[in-house]
Amino acid sequence: MRQFNDIKDFIEREIIPRYDNFDAGHGRDHAQTVISQAMSLAQYYPEVDQCILLVAAAYHDLGLAFGRDEHHTHSARIVREDERLRHWFNDDEINTIADAAEDHRASSGHAPRTIYGRIVAEADRIIDSETIIRRALQYGRKHQPGLDREGQYKRLMEHMREKYDYNGYLKLWVPHGDNARHLEEFRQLLANETAFRQLFDTIYDSLNSN
Repeated sequence: MRQFNDIKDFIEREIIPRYDNFDAGHGRDHAQTVISQAMSLAQYYPEVDQCILLVAAAYHDLGLAFGRDEHHTHSARIVREDERLRHWFNDDEINTIADAAEDHRASSGHAPRTIYGRIVAEADRIIDSETIIRRALQYGRKHQPGLDREGQYKRLMEHMREKYDYNGYLKLWVPHGDNARHLEEFRQLLANETAFRQLFDTIYDSLNSN
């Protein structure tokens, strides 16, 4: 019989440190936040196996080691190829974990296939204005370092509108938690370009001073 604490120890020892190799917006703090959010949401779904959910949340971004564009499919592959997981999970459970890791991506174009995928996807939606802008700016500075302040702002605004605006591709999959309220607040900020630019500049300057 598998023990949650054994799996948790394995995740903390072997999986979380792998996030240190990713950009600042997807470091171990991000992984730990997604895990925490997912486990909090699990309280609303008594049918959920918390061991399966824990591993799906922990592995969800490991595919970033192979690039961002297809990282969700690589995350699923990493789950299926990790023989250590077979100590605790059977083939069907590993497929459930892999599907949830793959389905977390906001731009995947389809709804998550299982409740595990919906929870991980929702937990990955960290809808906090400063966090969203900071992570997007950190990503832009790493992958397009030649852009100046105005170039980064233009790139970031295009991405924000494409993802978070009312017609954006971001979808919320579970009714619990505060994401719906936070998303509306962020959309209001996005509509107020003066306030949005002020926050962007503050974050841009803080990153430059570090």
